[in-house]
Amino acid sequence: MTAEQMVEILSSETVNTLVLTITSTLFAYIIGLPLGIILILTDKDGIHPNAVTNSVLGFVVNMLRSVPFLILMVWMIPVTREIVGTTIGNKGTMLPLVVAAAPFVARMVESSIKEVDHGIIEAAQSMGAPTGKIITKVMLGEALPSLLVGFSITITTILGYTALAGFAGGGGLGKVAVNYGYYKYQDDIMTLAVILLVILVQIFQETGMRLAKRCDKRQ
Repeated sequence: MTAEQMVEILSSETVNTLVLTITSTLFAYIIGLPLGIILILTDKDGIHPNAVTNSVLGFVVNMLRSVPFLILMVWMIPVTREIVGTTIGNKGTMLPLVVAAAPFVARMVESSIKEVDHGIIEAAQSMGAPTGKIITKVMLGEALPSLLVGFSITITTILGYTALAGFAGGGGLGKVAVNYGYYKYQDDIMTLAVILLVILVQIFQETGMRLAKRCDKRQ
């Protein structure tokens, strides 16, 4: 393989990795953020306690989080093929990524909101604030720095999942590492793929941490 071909492959698959990671993270938050809020609201110390809802939702979240991503991806092959029409590439990888990441997001959101001083929530309730405003202005507003830290952890976790997906037909840098580094023993392209993954992780983490510090009212 020439240097030009190597650069072309790595650059295109880096873009695929970014698209897959960012899009999957977006959809994971669209699903996981409301789930985390419901877990908080229905908790025994929440503003709308509901033991049945909390237990059932908590069980589903914990069950999905317990399945390793690679196994989940293989297990979901029939479902993925039925819904998106393929099980390979970015299109075939995104659904399992979202299913794996959404419960993780839900627990991250739940953990972040639990850090909010309960007295602030009680004060908002005593002033007659509706549930919607308590969620958006108090819970999410006060937990924003922690939520941003959780976001940086989540997106790097999903990035790691995309690399694992290379073993099951997924696209991106994981595919490069598997197809060229593992099967063809091309250590140079394998090393470059690993370096690019590390760089992406550092960028995501640093961006999330800087945003969290900037939004932290205590500083």
